[in-house]
Amino acid sequence: MAAYLCPPAVIHGEHAVETGQIVAEVRDRHPDVAWAPRIDGIAASTGIETRGWMLPLETAVAPGDRSGLQAVGIGTVQETLARDGFTQQDVDRVIAALEAIPAPQTVQERTAPAWEAVQSYGERAARGALQIAGLDAADVDCLITSHSTTPALPGLDIALANKLALRDDVMLLPATQWACVAGTRSLALAADLVAADPDRVVLVVIAEALSTTYQPADDTLESLIVRLLFADTAVATVVTGRPRRESVLRLDAAWHHTVPDTQDLHCLETRADGTHFVMDRRGPRAVQETVTAMWEWLRLRYQDDPDSWHPDVLLAHPGGTRVLEYMEQTMPDAWPSGLLDYSRDSYTSGNRGGAAVFDILRRAHDAGQKSGSRAVLYAAAPGLTATALEGEWL
Repeated sequence: MAAYLCPPAVIHGEHAVETGQIVAEVRDRHPDVAWAPRIDGIAASTGIETRGWMLPLETAVAPGDRSGLQAVGIGTVQETLARDGFTQQDVDRVIAALEAIPAPQTVQERTAPAWEAVQSYGERAARGALQIAGLDAADVDCLITSHSTTPALPGLDIALANKLALRDDVMLLPATQWACVAGTRSLALAADLVAADPDRVVLVVIAEALSTTYQPADDTLESLIVRLLFADTAVATVVTGRPRRESVLRLDAAWHHTVPDTQDLHCLETRADGTHFVMDRRGPRAVQETVTAMWEWLRLRYQDDPDSWHPDVLLAHPGGTRVLEYMEQTMPDAWPSGLLDYSRDSYTSGNRGGAAVFDILRRAHDAGQKSGSRAVLYAAAPGLTATALEGEWL
């Protein structure tokens, strides 16, 4: 399968949003929810103090351009009030009060600025990855893209093809719905593409504005957790079929796994006020099933050398620290400690979704890895589905 990976470019959201700001906004908006007394403890348990967003918090919580009355329709309100016996003076008074109440942002108001940011950040990451690899846009033969919370058609692939002025014969492969698994699955696909043609150059770009799922009106405990977890990041890397001077990791094998009938545990829902990320508390246990299956894949892959083989670094994005703890508890006892240090470090500034594995990989690369060290990359996503890769540092 040998595919060669250059160091990724990572562009973090430039607007620093502190956990204290989110807590204050939620407490002010939802003072009477049952979980209000627990907000501080829940926020502290995430281990996240600051996360970077592509747009400021004020943009996410701002009201829409329309009033609540415009959203309903002034004629409908007038007819209803008149039918219920209100005088014209009372009707006018009610209409004036309703006009002063802002309506929530619409899907377009929430998504449009985020989509513009995703394209801009994606372009910056793509140019950065090409510069790192010592290549030009004209060298790209295939572009793989992913962006899950900003639906658009045409998508990020077409946008970047134009912004980067890619050749008109470049293969464009958009994968919007990969979400959290985009990092590993895009590399697995890129590896297949260069295996078929070793001279092919594949550019992978993932740009996620996960802050788009911040929904101020939601008052569930799960919505609080979503507010606290997500960060915005754009990442990109170059994958080739032959080693380059800039190559840092060789990918040797890929593994995929999907847990049946788990599609309702984590999902995105598009409603009148934008995109909502819906979580089920059963989710982490289902993700654990993919971890167990991955351990079995690695056991079978190295069954002829069970005592001496182990990864030297594990770059994992299972969706949260709870599953990271499960990974540590269930990996073979003989494996060294600290394999997930870079994964944990990435989580301290937010869950980056599909961009996470590239961010973790960049942290491991910047820290320095010995040539010949073994790496395992893993990610799980709504579905529930997972992809892992195994390779060697060059």
